[in-house]
Amino acid sequence: MSKELRVISMNGTAARELSVAIGPTTLRGVLRHPRGARGMVLFAHGSGSGRLSPRNTYVAERLSEAGVASFLFDLLTAEEEEIDSVTAGLRFDITLLANRLVAATVWTQRHLELQDLAIGYFGASTGAAAALVAGARIPEIAAVVSRGGRPDLAGPSLADVRAPTLLIVGGNDPQVLALNRSALEQLSCEARLEIIPHATHLFEEPGTLEQVASLAGDWFERYLGGPIGAPRHKRSVRQAG
Repeated sequence: MSKELRVISMNGTAARELSVAIGPTTLRGVLRHPRGARGMVLFAHGSGSGRLSPRNTYVAERLSEAGVASFLFDLLTAEEEEIDSVTAGLRFDITLLANRLVAATVWTQRHLELQDLAIGYFGASTGAAAALVAGARIPEIAAVVSRGGRPDLAGPSLADVRAPTLLIVGGNDPQVLALNRSALEQLSCEARLEIIPHATHLFEEPGTLEQVASLAGDWFERYLGGPIGAPRHKRSVRQAG
């Protein structure tokens, strides 16, 4: 079930803030649903982040302008975030995060105005692993995008992902880049690694987050138009910009 709390505005984009009950847990989220949306992207945030992440919010707003709905929600409750800020353990509990993402996906399919939309995932940092694990469990997921993600943490689930997957990594993030190169080889779906020159892990350098949003938007526009077809088993690496 869900309860609508209020209408908010972020950088001029209207959005609805919702609370979603998943079993005994209540998670808060921000829904953007442009008129005539061709698909919807659920965001799985990374370490120490949440539904109000400025980087994910920026990408969600760009998707909204392109006619793609989005749902940014907290994978952890406020109490869990408080614990995680000390232990840094829950952010690496990929099973927990993936279970929450799957449950949120089921919720969207029961939401009247969202149930007919093709679904994609956008994951950052450890949230990218959760997105891949959830994508492996739900064959209907149409596309996955990872920003500075840790796909290696998805483990054996990588081989079971069928949704076309885009891995975006900064050129100046060598450790994560190496992990993504290795993950690319383990994916049996159509997959691409995009390297953004001069970008570090958080894509804080001028223009780099804009490149992330552009690449993600193109990927989702390409694959959210209809049901996912047979995997094409293509892998490629490109340098953006």
